[in-house]
Amino acid sequence: MRKWFLGLFLLCQVGYAQQPAADFRDHVQPAVFALTMVMLHDVVNPPAASRFYAYSLAGAYEIVAINNRGIARGSSFMKSSPHVVINAKPGSYNYRIAALYCILETGRLMLPSGFMLEEHQEKLLKTLKKEKVKTAVIDSAVAVAKAVALQVVNWSKSDNYGRLSTRLRYTPVKGEAYWYPTPPAYMEAVEPHWKIIRPMIIDTCDEFTPLPPVPFSRDTTSEFYALSKEVYAVSLHPSQEELNIASFWDCNPFAVSTAGHMAIGFKKITPGGHWMNIAGIAAEKAGLDFDRSVLVHTLTAMAETDAFISCWDEKYRSNRIRPETFINRYIDIKWKPLLQTPPFPEYTSGHSVMSTAAARVLTYLLGDHFAFTDDSEVMFEIPARSFSSFMQAANEAAISRLYGGIHYRDAIENGQDQGKKIGDRIVEKLKKAGLQPLIP
Repeated sequence: MRKWFLGLFLLCQVGYAQQPAADFRDHVQPAVFALTMVMLHDVVNPPAASRFYAYSLAGAYEIVAINNRGIARGSSFMKSSPHVVINAKPGSYNYRIAALYCILETGRLMLPSGFMLEEHQEKLLKTLKKEKVKTAVIDSAVAVAKAVALQVVNWSKSDNYGRLSTRLRYTPVKGEAYWYPTPPAYMEAVEPHWKIIRPMIIDTCDEFTPLPPVPFSRDTTSEFYALSKEVYAVSLHPSQEELNIASFWDCNPFAVSTAGHMAIGFKKITPGGHWMNIAGIAAEKAGLDFDRSVLVHTLTAMAETDAFISCWDEKYRSNRIRPETFINRYIDIKWKPLLQTPPFPEYTSGHSVMSTAAARVLTYLLGDHFAFTDDSEVMFEIPARSFSSFMQAANEAAISRLYGGIHYRDAIENGQDQGKKIGDRIVEKLKKAGLQPLIP
C-alpha cells in the first residue's frame, strides 16, 4: 500500500514536468489531485471536501470563462458567483497558466494544510521556466491567479461556513429510532449543521427533500425490520463481487481499527474525491482541451457540493438509526458490518445522492454511454473497475452501501432519486446558460 501511495503522490508532484508548456490540459487533473492529497492528509470530511473542491475550481473556471466566450460565466447558472474582476485585459496574460495556478492558490489559502500546495506551485513555475516560458508571462499569469483566488476566498466567507463553529455542540437525539455513535471509535456526528451552507447551483438545501424513510419498528413483521434483515442477510454470505464493490466504493476518509487498547486510523479519499478523479479520467479519455477540462472538473465539484448540502439536510431531519445499531440491539449483538459505519445519521445515503448527482451532470456533458476505467482506488491496493457509463458507476456506488452493511435499501433508492433530481436541476440551469454537451 505504501508503494502505491508514494507512487501516486510522486506522480502528482512531477506531473507538471512530464508535459510541454504548450499543452496545459494534462495539468488540470494533477492540480486537483494535489488538493485531494492535502485533504487526505487533513482528514477532511466528505461535505467539507466537496466545498473545498468547488471553491478551488471556481476561480479557475471564471478565468477561463472570461477568456473563452464559448463558456458561460458562473453568474448565469450559479446561485451565487464570485463576480471575478480581472484588471488585466484578455489576451494580455496567459489565462491557462493563471487558471491552473489559481486552483492551487485557492486551495493553499482555504485548506487547513494548504501550505503543502506551495511545493506544487513551485514545481509548476520551474517547469514553465525550463520550457522557456518568459518570466514576464509567468509573472502576469500568477498575479491574475492570486488576485482571483483572493476574490474567491472573500466570496466563500459569505456561505455560512464560518457560522458552523458558533452552533451548539450536537447531542444525539434520545429515542431508539434515532442515530447514535457507532463502534469502534464512537465518533461525534459529522457536520450536523451543514444544511446552512449556501448551495452552489440549486436554490435551497430542502429543494429536493426525499420521500420519508420507512418508519422505525422492532416488530419482526414490519417493513423496517425487513430492511434491517436484508442488510444482515447480505452480510452473511456475500459474493466475491459484492465484496469487491463494497471495498471499491468505501471512500471512508478515516476508518479506525482497534487491537486491544491500541487504535489505528486509516486514511482514504472521500466520496467526492473519488468522483473528482472520475471527472479527470473522463476528461482525459475524451481528449478535452484545457478549458473544457476545467469546466468538467468544476461542474462535478459543484454538483457534489449541492448533493451533500441536500443530503445532510435530510440526514439530520430524519436522524435515522444505522443498521449496525439496530442489528446489534435486536438481531445479533455480535454482528459487524463489512465497512465501518460513518459517524452521521443513515437516511439518505450520501454515496447514492452525491454519486447520482455527479453522474447526471457528467452524463449531460460527455454522453450516456461514456465507458471508462476507474483506477481511483489503486493507491489503496484496490483493483481498478470498468464501467460502460457514469450512471452504471453511480448505481454501483449506491448499492455498495448495502453490501457494506451501512445503509438500508430505501436510503439507497430514495437517495438515488434525490441525487437524480439535483443533477437534473443543475443540467437544466446549464442548458439555460447555454452550456452545451461537450460530446455531441
